[in-house]
Amino acid sequence: MLDLDDIQYILLNRAPARAGRYEFLSFASAEAGRAWLSALVDQVHSVETMRASIADEKRWVTLAFTWNGLRALGVDEAALATFPEEFRQGMAARAEILGDTGANHPDHWVDGTTDPDLHAIVLLFTRTVEDRAHYQEELASLLAASPGAELLSALDVEAIPPFGYAHDHFGYRDQLTNLAIEGSGDAPTPGSGGLLKPGEFILGYPDEHGPPAGRPQPEVLSRNGSFLAYRRLQEHVGKFREFLAEHGETPEEQELLAAKLMGRWRSGAPLVLAPDKDDPKLADDPQRNNDFNYKQDDPFGYAVPLGAHIRRVNPRDTAASINRHRMIRRGATYGPHLPDDAPEDDQERGVAAFVLCASLIRQFEFAQNVWINDKNFHELGNERDPIIGTQDGTLEFKIPTRPIRRTITGLPAFTTVRGGAYFFIPGIEALRWLAAGD
Repeated sequence: MLDLDDIQYILLNRAPARAGRYEFLSFASAEAGRAWLSALVDQVHSVETMRASIADEKRWVTLAFTWNGLRALGVDEAALATFPEEFRQGMAARAEILGDTGANHPDHWVDGTTDPDLHAIVLLFTRTVEDRAHYQEELASLLAASPGAELLSALDVEAIPPFGYAHDHFGYRDQLTNLAIEGSGDAPTPGSGGLLKPGEFILGYPDEHGPPAGRPQPEVLSRNGSFLAYRRLQEHVGKFREFLAEHGETPEEQELLAAKLMGRWRSGAPLVLAPDKDDPKLADDPQRNNDFNYKQDDPFGYAVPLGAHIRRVNPRDTAASINRHRMIRRGATYGPHLPDDAPEDDQERGVAAFVLCASLIRQFEFAQNVWINDKNFHELGNERDPIIGTQDGTLEFKIPTRPIRRTITGLPAFTTVRGGAYFFIPGIEALRWLAAGD
């Protein structure tokens, strides 16, 4: 059984929020960090408390820490050494593995996430923008009451119109693949895969290979915890629209090209099931909008190109040991909406996303290196993920058609990494243990 009263809610549930704020903190001393944590820990929602109060609650809080942050809170060196090497190094040090080169390199990140004094992140999600302003003041008061705890940077996130469903600044619908974990009480929707072993995402439980393997020590710190990879991705909406206009003569051709890049129409309808025309009713049906595979349904990529975004980040039945590379995805959009008829402006907008997993190297880093940025994925030869892959203007995007496939050369970068870091999400009991300094 999962300890639902000890697991932070974000691992199993999404908050019904339209706004939020990410705060990045530093502690001048262990005492400062513990004082701040002691004041905040009772506001952190477990899965159980989140589900019990969801009808009335207006805000949800998650806390996580870098490896340096655990050290800053006073975790001893012997325990710190038991954490995985990739977590100890941090995301910025893994740039080459992740494909963060050129404009994506950590040297260009803007939010302080490369600072060795980054110790903690607070994820605040609220029902409304007004609620965010209120609870932001509460967080500021708690910080002010903890001398030595400092705010390094913050990022406000907010849903963009229209509000019928979650979508990014490019207009693509989000949150269509929802993993279901054994013991969570959730049931998988068709096409999302069967129930997954909890140890793939939460430490201390069996994973797809069997009983729990070695994990960080002491057990009170690691049990019911997980790792979090934070990625701030700027979306170049004007450049994306210009690309569609350049390579599509009509609005219909432009929409089809946008669908080919993603693997879904912007409504969320999958190309495998709606290859020629958008089907919003299909997109709105959770029993159908994810119910497809590739090996039998689209082996040659005539519907979803072999290098399309959704085919890379979740190859489904075409990848070996797929359940060992699954990840829980969370996040939100930031920056103002750019109206359809507006030119590109100087305001940054994008997605501030999280990947939650039990193994950063086997799950997140594997996906970045082998699926997203491998130019020879599916033997394509000269491609990376067209939406979030590292692009330098020299790569291609191939669209299989009969009798001759279409090849678009010189693919531009539609997104740029603007920040990132690795965090550990402790269980509720572990948060209290950290606050007490035991």
